[in-house]
Order: sequence, then C-alpha cells, then structure tokens
Amino acid sequence: MLKTTSIAAAAAVATAMSFGAVQAAELKLSHQWSTSDVRHKVAEIVASEVAAANVDLEIKIYPSKSLFKPREQYNPLTRGRLDMVVLPLSYAGGQQPAYNLTLMPGLVKNHDHWSRLVESPFMDKLEEIMAGDDVMVLVHGYLAGGFGGKDRCITGPDDVKGLQTRAAGKAFEQMLAAAGASITSMPSSEIYSAMQTGVLQAANTSSSSFVSYRLYEQLKCYTPAGDVALWFMYQPLLMNKTTFDNLSAEQQAALKAGAAKAQAYYLDEAKKADAASVEAFKKAGVEIASMSNDDFTAWREIAKTSSYKAFVEQTPGGQELLDLALSVE
Repeated sequence: MLKTTSIAAAAAVATAMSFGAVQAAELKLSHQWSTSDVRHKVAEIVASEVAAANVDLEIKIYPSKSLFKPREQYNPLTRGRLDMVVLPLSYAGGQQPAYNLTLMPGLVKNHDHWSRLVESPFMDKLEEIMAGDDVMVLVHGYLAGGFGGKDRCITGPDDVKGLQTRAAGKAFEQMLAAAGASITSMPSSEIYSAMQTGVLQAANTSSSSFVSYRLYEQLKCYTPAGDVALWFMYQPLLMNKTTFDNLSAEQQAALKAGAAKAQAYYLDEAKKADAASVEAFKKAGVEIASMSNDDFTAWREIAKTSSYKAFVEQTPGGQELLDLALSVE
C-alpha cells in the first residue's frame, strides 16, 4: 500500500512539474521587418495583450530576421523550433504549392474583400493544409500594392505592352508577360536604381515599398490600391499548433483576444498605408491614376489564362482552391 501511494505521489509531483512547465512559458516570435513596420506592431499587440492578461506567458519577438532568414522560417515553425512567425505565406509555396494562391493577381479586390475572404471556405481549406504541417493562423492580414510607370500611367493590360517591368511575385510575372510586358526580376530594393538607369519602365510592388524606396522620385504616374487593386499579399501571424494546444485555457484565451485586437489593427493600418502612399506621391508631384472595375476584370481575364492556369496545373487540388477563392464576392 505504501509503495502504491509513493508511486501515486511521485506521479502527481511529475504531473505538477510538467503542468508548471507548460504554465510558465516563453514563446519565440520571428519576423523579417524593422520595429517600425506594421507587421512588427501586429506582433507587439499580441505580445502586450498576453502580458497584460497575466497568464504566465511571455512572447519574445525577434525582428529584422535576427532569428531566422525570411524564407527559412516556415520549416522551424512546423517542427516546433519556432513558436510564432509573421510571414508572407507564399514564401512557403515550395513546401505547400497551395500557398502560392495567397499572392495571386486579381484574387483580392480590396481590403474589405480580404476580410470576407479570410472568413470563407477558401481560408478553411488553406487552414486544413496548414494544420497538416502543425501550423495555425492567429492573425489574418493582407497588404496591398499598386503600379508605377516611369513614362506613363498603368491601369489596364494594354498599358504594359512593350514595357520592361518588375513584378512582385511569379504569378504577377506570368500575367504581365501574357499582357505583353518584358519581365525583369529583382528585389523591390533595386527598383529605384533600375528606373534611374533606364533598365525598368514600370514596376509592381507594395504600397509601403513605393514610399520607403522613394519611387516617387523616379515615376511619372502611380496607380495605388484603391476601390480595386490587383496586388494583395497574405501575411499572417502563424503559430505552431502543438505549442498552442499545450498551453492552458487561460493562455489560449489571452492569445486569441490579443489576436483579435491585432487583426482589427492590421486591417486599419493596411488601409492607412495605401492612403499614405497616395499623399507621398501627390506631394512629390507625381500623377495619380485609378484602376477601374473594367481594368480589374481585364487583368483577371489575362490571369485566368496565365497565372491561374499555371497554378492549377502545378498544384494538387488547385482548381478547387481557386474556385473557392473566386466565389467570394
């Protein structure tokens, strides 16, 4: 009897120690951006809300690719070596081809549209794929982008014919090439010098990159994300699912509450970034153009026979996933 009691007591102590280890946890969160970037602020909101909840959980943020290189963050997340990450999901398209749909021209029309998209069966299906990698979404977020022309405005497909153009992502390169543009691939950080030296005549990138790289000094015309836009990139805050499941109910609740606050902030700030880019270009005397619904439809028709076609051919279950995304109005 004494032996049985001792074994039971030892088991109870071991359980308590294990429980205590889970309760007092520190989570590592990685991302590639500076501490002034909106994506860092999203991470900070979650971390500060969790800290304020007083649930014995700390989130330590590693910004500016200080923990992992940008495109090398997904695998550590799937293996539990990294707990959380803010990541353009298309970076992991090599591991999961379905993720390439999250940087696809014409899939998202505007910010309000993406807020509906992330609540749709399309996102449910993507999250099923993530779950297979032991990954879950805490905060949804899309950032928008536009077009810039060195010599003329770019709104519809005819405007890029014959132009040497830089596109943000392979799918955009495929669509622009199908529209008659010549493609020059380069990081967004090289657009300015390429335009300055005449290598580039047009570019497609994010609203924030247009401003941070001072492209208003090189462009004659800027077509920002407005009521409709072609370029949206899904950049969520992800978490290792097993890590989340092993937290207490109180810790999970604190994370979800912080995530809800961060997602509302993300949407608001994404809209502000587009507006701020317009003001920066206006101030510099750059002409501002607008993409119409007809322009958007024309681009999407070209994407259907280029980017969308390639995605479906290269992705198991790609047609179903594409159809789910396109069904969201």
